[in-house]
Amino acid sequence: MSVDVFQKKKLGYVEGYISIFLNIALFILKFIVGQRVGSVAMMADAWHTLSDTLTSMVVIVGFWLASRPADKEHVFGHGKAESVASIVIATLLGVVGGYFCYESVFKLIHRQAMSFSLLAIAVFAISAVLKEALAQFAFWAGKKVDSSSLRADGWHHRSDAVASLIIVVGALFGQRFWWLDGVLGIGVSLLILNAGFTIIRNSASYLIGESPSDDVVKRVKALVEAEFPQLEGIHHLHVHSYGEHSEVTAHLKVPGAMRVDQAHAMATKVEEMMKKEFEGDVTIHVEPEKHGQDGND
Repeated sequence: MSVDVFQKKKLGYVEGYISIFLNIALFILKFIVGQRVGSVAMMADAWHTLSDTLTSMVVIVGFWLASRPADKEHVFGHGKAESVASIVIATLLGVVGGYFCYESVFKLIHRQAMSFSLLAIAVFAISAVLKEALAQFAFWAGKKVDSSSLRADGWHHRSDAVASLIIVVGALFGQRFWWLDGVLGIGVSLLILNAGFTIIRNSASYLIGESPSDDVVKRVKALVEAEFPQLEGIHHLHVHSYGEHSEVTAHLKVPGAMRVDQAHAMATKVEEMMKKEFEGDVTIHVEPEKHGQDGND
C-alpha cells in the first residue's frame, strides 16, 4: 500500500470515528429535548444527526474496501468502492428526508404548534456550531486526499448544521406562528433530499465514467507536441479512474513512412510522460498519417 493510500485511509477513519462519537452525543441531546417540547422539526433534526452516524460508518467501510489491493476478480483494485459508499450515504439521506417531509405535512394538516424552550435553543445552537466545524474538517480531509465520500459526509454534516440553525429560528418564533414548525420541518427535509440527490448525481457520474477535462487534454497535447514536434499529435484520450488507479488510452499519429521501431520508441516515451501526468497505466495506439501526406523517417 502506498503512502498516499495509507494517508487517505487514515484520514477517512479519523473523520469517521470523530463523526460517530459526536453525532451519537448530539442525537441523544436533540432527541430528549425534541420529545420534551413535542417538535417534529426537532425530532427530524435529531434523526438526521443519527443518520450522520450511519453514513460515517459507511465512510469507514468504504475506505476499508477501497484500500484493498487488486485481486483476480478486481484487477484494477477496489477504489470505486468509495463512490459506492457515497451513493449509500445519499440513499440514507433520501430515506430520512422523505420520512420527515411526510411527518411535517401531517403536523401542518393537524395544526400542531411547537412549544418554546430555552434549552432547545441552546442545544441546537451548539449543534449547529459543532456540525459546521465537523463539516469543515470533512471538506478539508476530502480535498486533501481527493475523497468523494468524505466530501459527501461533509455535506451531510453541513445540512445538519443548517437544519439545527433553522430549528433555533423555529423555537424562537414558534409560539407566534403555529405553522412554523411544520414549514421548517419541510424545509429541513428538502435540504436533506437535495443533499442526497447531489451526492448520487456526482457519484453516479464518476462510476459511469467521465471524460477528462479540456484543460487536461490540452496539457497532454502540449506536452507531446513539445517533445515530438514532428508528430501530428495525440487524440482519442480516454481516462478510466478506479480510485487511486487510472487506466489511460490514447491514439498517437505518426508519419506514415516512420519505421515501426521508431514509432514504438516514441509511443513508449509518450506513455512514460503520461504516467507521470495521470499516475496510472497508459496504453498508446500508434496510427500513421493519412495516405497522401508526407512523412519523415
